[in-house]
Amino acid sequence: MKFASFVHDGKRQSGIVAADQLHPFEQPVDLLDLIVEGEDALREAGERALTASLPVPPADARLLPPLQPPTVRDYMTFESHVAGVARGYGDTVPEEWYAAPAFYFTNPYAMIGAHDDVPVPPGCGRFDFELEVAAVVGKAGRDLTPEQARDHILGYTILNDWSARDLQGREMRVKLGPAKGKDTSTTLGPWLVTTDELEPHRNADGLLDLALTVNGETVGRDRLANMAWTFEEMAAYASRGTWIRPGDVLGSGTCGNGGCLAELWGRHGILEPPPLVPGDSVTMTVEGIGTISNTVVEGVVPVPLPPARRRR
Repeated sequence: MKFASFVHDGKRQSGIVAADQLHPFEQPVDLLDLIVEGEDALREAGERALTASLPVPPADARLLPPLQPPTVRDYMTFESHVAGVARGYGDTVPEEWYAAPAFYFTNPYAMIGAHDDVPVPPGCGRFDFELEVAAVVGKAGRDLTPEQARDHILGYTILNDWSARDLQGREMRVKLGPAKGKDTSTTLGPWLVTTDELEPHRNADGLLDLALTVNGETVGRDRLANMAWTFEEMAAYASRGTWIRPGDVLGSGTCGNGGCLAELWGRHGILEPPPLVPGDSVTMTVEGIGTISNTVVEGVVPVPLPPARRRR
């Protein structure tokens, strides 16, 4: 099944996606609430919506993020991405990266829809995208094995981790972050696809093809088979010593082979392709899930703050 959240006729709704149509749930309910209630409740609501509601063409609605996640962990599981970015700093992939699937917590309030405009972050001069796939947790668990974690993943969606590279680079020199370099926008969408829906797309090499274009020109292409850890292993690591809960999002990290500009800048030694500017359109497609496409627009001027008060 595929589930979506959207605005139609001024009303926020959630529902199931079938035959290229949006079918609102019979009773107004947030998708996250159904996920928390359990997968059976979610599927039953979807089945009822197919017969009990009038379908809405996607062109008549504004797609929202499928859910508003309580937490978002973003990983780095593509070695070629890590190597390309490191090369830009005259470095290589650190040995620590191979030891465990590293992640950081990003801002759950920054989620935007599959076709929303994305403003340049305040003060950013090197705006970038990051093509990822995200798993959505369906039920709570703690200290899980990867085998156990498989049953805790409800489905998948596309994630674009928009990044202010110049802000990110400066703030991470204090050995903390990223912070404002990753804080203003994250695209999630176009819908949540349940794990069983993706089974036909499995093949001998693994999972799905990923591709992205900027202004219609292909920039990156990769496959989920190139992840160094599986989503089950990532979920197990996330649950180590703590809880993962329904609605938590686990981002794969940026794919390689042009999944972001920073990787290409590191490999080329120059800012080529150039950073994103207002008017640029970034489109990402993941096999079996769908397509998201966002246009960059002007942001706001940063509110000035004084420098630190130095101790004498």
